[in-house]
Amino acid sequence: MTERPESDDILQELARLPSMAHPTVSPDGNEIALYYDISGRNELHVFDIEDGGLRQWSDGEVPRNARWFVRWGAASEQVFFHLDEGGNEQNDIYAVTRDGRVKAVVEIEGQAIISDISSDSSRILFLSSRDGQMNIYSYDINSGDLIKLTEYNQAAYGAIFSPDCNQIAYGANETDEHDNGDVYVMDDSGTDKRNLEIGAVGAEAVPNDWDLDGSRLLVTDNTPDLARTGVYNLTTDEVQWLGDDTYNEEGIEFLDSERVLISRSRDVITMPVVYDLTTGNRRELNLPDGEAYVSSQSLNGSKLTDGRIVLTHTTPTSRTDLLAYDLDSDEYEVLIEAEYGPFEPNSFTDAKYFKIESNGIPETTQRAVDHDPYETLEIGCLLYDSGERPSPLVVNPHGGPQARDTMSFDIFTQGLVACGFTVLQVNYRGSTGRSRAFIEELHDDWGGAEQGDIATAAEHLLNYDWIDEDHVVIFGVSYGGYSAYWQSVQFPDIYDAIVAWNGLTDLVNMYEDTRSEFTKELIQKYLGDPDENPDLYEERSPVTHVENVDSPLLIVHGVNDSRVPVSQGRIFRDALIDAGYIKGQIPTVNPDKPDATAGEFEYRELSGEGHTSTDQKQKLRFFQILRNFLERRTSIEEI
Repeated sequence: MTERPESDDILQELARLPSMAHPTVSPDGNEIALYYDISGRNELHVFDIEDGGLRQWSDGEVPRNARWFVRWGAASEQVFFHLDEGGNEQNDIYAVTRDGRVKAVVEIEGQAIISDISSDSSRILFLSSRDGQMNIYSYDINSGDLIKLTEYNQAAYGAIFSPDCNQIAYGANETDEHDNGDVYVMDDSGTDKRNLEIGAVGAEAVPNDWDLDGSRLLVTDNTPDLARTGVYNLTTDEVQWLGDDTYNEEGIEFLDSERVLISRSRDVITMPVVYDLTTGNRRELNLPDGEAYVSSQSLNGSKLTDGRIVLTHTTPTSRTDLLAYDLDSDEYEVLIEAEYGPFEPNSFTDAKYFKIESNGIPETTQRAVDHDPYETLEIGCLLYDSGERPSPLVVNPHGGPQARDTMSFDIFTQGLVACGFTVLQVNYRGSTGRSRAFIEELHDDWGGAEQGDIATAAEHLLNYDWIDEDHVVIFGVSYGGYSAYWQSVQFPDIYDAIVAWNGLTDLVNMYEDTRSEFTKELIQKYLGDPDENPDLYEERSPVTHVENVDSPLLIVHGVNDSRVPVSQGRIFRDALIDAGYIKGQIPTVNPDKPDATAGEFEYRELSGEGHTSTDQKQKLRFFQILRNFLERRTSIEEI
């Protein structure tokens, strides 16, 4: 058991820890722009490589939530950023100069996401949902001309200028396969579009970077199941594929004409790898196992003027540091060290990685939908042991669902552990970091085998004699919130309390009410069209089975959430009331669990917040709501 810090309020101190986000190297390689909330509010800062100074450029003009990345202008005199209203992610594009002047650059209906900046800073490539779907636009900063370059029914993505800015590489899908993605090249006016035909139909290909002379593209494709990185020669239309299909690998950037940088997923580890294009030799960077992330959102990629690359690194017990890594010596320098406040790294609890076998059907009775066994697969899990004996358990499935939990620092996990809860995270089928086939296990099956994987992992923990089986909580955010709702109606016998934050409850309403790009790129991809699969949409909606809830439930939802609209939380709240769960008391409705603890269902809408937030005040607010609920509803004292 790790020693816990002495603090009057551990959760408050955790929420106050400043965090860095989106470090981006300037085109001249001398500075790094990043978001940093060391003042208590998210602000745009710039780190000077030569003198080590950290200077704040903004003063309240950037969003409080650091969700969206930043981009430098070509002359290294301004930084472009995304500005929304209260976390609704309906971004406009703004710029801040080094003397603190802030101006609107692109204001447009819908959402705008920066893709690239031309080498002379005169044009911005961005994605926008202005006309209902994410397509590529070009904006001329000098003339104010706005040109829509693509017109696809499914979302375009990843648009990047060639070095001379005369061509644009991007990704799109013109097939009927929702999980298909192809790499295209067009001229800078949006004409002469050419599909490079990388990979098979139904696989996903993405452009990553142009080489220095514009003759080659670094691309990623998952045709062979595991994602692979290749160098596409635009003259010969040939691809040099890298690696040996041992790991999931995704391209980052060309380091020079002979070397490329890619990101490797190794179980729950994320590590950059350097490939030599001539010899085929490769090596992981010499860093402790954890999550190392390279931001290549710059005309100069991740490279500093001295040739070192910039990246962030974190582990379950070490918060995110900003590093400069020397590829020749395999040594690194910490440029900005993470703040720990009253804590030390050994104050935090490390994660243990283990695997279970799951056929998607736990021993616990299925209350909502009776599934037959699925294919038995290995499911990876992370366990944070609080050291309490007996220990209450929080099962914390990740969002996405196309995401995964890794060996990285998370304040909510550490906060729960500090309160005495052991935390279990499950990379259920459908999670990333493994194969395309593993991801596609979740297609047409939300609320199926992946939920069985989560419950099976929970049952595995309940076999430990030191887990308190009477105090098991399911807690999730976004798709993790969907999992929390679904676990509460499908496997209510396991859980003694439920916390659903920004979760999905009614899939038909979600299809009709969410942003257009999520309708086709997320929901249709996984569940098909609701007109074609109405029974599946109804069956896999937690609200359909609301009467199965028999444990205290906390519903939390951001009012400004445009990904999972607040209507999802309101629908479940109203269904509880309509089913007789009058606010204040949930009757025990499961006859097979007559001794279940009855309790109130609680509903909170978070004003000024969207789909979660990095803001310190918002984190503290949720921490306090969560802690208060768990104290009252799990009968755990002194948490």
